[in-house]
Amino acid sequence: MTTVIPEPNAPNVWRLETPGAHGWPRSARPDATDKYFMVSADGHVQEPSDLWRTRMAPEYRDRLPGVVVDAKGDQFQKTEGFRATKLLNVELDGHELLRNKSGRTPEERISDLALDGVDAEILFPNKGLTIWATHDPLFSQAMCRAWNEWAWETFGPYNDRLAPLACVNTADMAGAIAEIQRCAALGFRGLCLPCKPVFGPPNHEDPNYNLREFEPLWDCIEDVDLPVTFHVSTGRDPRTSRSQGGAVINYTVHSLAPTMEPLVNICASGVAERHPKLRFGSIEAGIGWVAWALEAMDEAYRKHHMWVKPKLEGMPSDYFRRQGFASFQEDKSGLDLAREHNLVDNFLWANDFPHHEGTWPYSAQAIERTMGQLNDDERARILGLNAARLFRFPIPERYLTQPDAAAVAASIAAGGAR
Repeated sequence: MTTVIPEPNAPNVWRLETPGAHGWPRSARPDATDKYFMVSADGHVQEPSDLWRTRMAPEYRDRLPGVVVDAKGDQFQKTEGFRATKLLNVELDGHELLRNKSGRTPEERISDLALDGVDAEILFPNKGLTIWATHDPLFSQAMCRAWNEWAWETFGPYNDRLAPLACVNTADMAGAIAEIQRCAALGFRGLCLPCKPVFGPPNHEDPNYNLREFEPLWDCIEDVDLPVTFHVSTGRDPRTSRSQGGAVINYTVHSLAPTMEPLVNICASGVAERHPKLRFGSIEAGIGWVAWALEAMDEAYRKHHMWVKPKLEGMPSDYFRRQGFASFQEDKSGLDLAREHNLVDNFLWANDFPHHEGTWPYSAQAIERTMGQLNDDERARILGLNAARLFRFPIPERYLTQPDAAAVAASIAAGGAR
């Protein structure tokens, strides 16, 4: 069935605002003949509500996320590692309702993404972002395996355009390595690891990615040669604040900001230096913070050198520029810094379909609002070629007349480095 995009309702009229794209040699408009090749580095599946209940052992079923009702009849979302959240009866309409219902099947996703100019998409869990929300690594790993099995059954035949990433719980080292190897053999294009191996608030006793005990994990990931992603809201409860302003506070402070931690762990600890084939990045956390974080790491390395172990051959920022990446939806502040801080090759655009914080179905307008300061080559790399290189997407023939797209396609075909 063809999706019909209605006129924006009042809260979404702003999404149509654009300065236009005068002087751009190529376009982000879906119907343009000279369109950029576009890869969304962050999309979310619409899992069936019974996915885990039907695929997991009976002993886990009472612990699965779900809805409970209190004595007053109020409904609460229960998840093992989150505080119980009261479900609000919010009536969705217009574009909010459309997003909520979109992308239910692979065929519907392809059709819906075409309306936004998207040629390929990296897929993450939706309901399944809670599969790491527990202190029990075996329970989490079982949820990861169930999600991976469903995702590959559903999207494996569409992997050249709709590429789900394999979810892994890293607190269970043996299970993580086995699942990575299994999913790599199936054909997954990348991995999704939690922002912290042990879910929850910071605890200095918990293991983290900077420690040597994770060397077997990085060895395995280098061996299978798959990029690693860290998606927002997978390290601790992203719904910490209550009441006034909570939706804004939680999204900014408790969801986005903690996603910086695993990247700093990898860059500052020598992990990236010891594993030069490792490719790692944050998803959905934006990019405006990246230039600051790189300078902060380097400043700490120079000024706290007497305490830094191990000593690095380069600066921490060198390893991010060489091996790291970060995705965003709309982030003009980050794009303004991309060229000046030599980060054009590290940034990946995404429309976050079908989430409300994403840009679908008006991504072209968002791109025109935020990318006018970039040149044509920089836009092409950020909009799709960087992601194609990292996740080795085949580039459709229609784009091979474009020299930059043809060069990336040739490199991928030749087995070039990510």
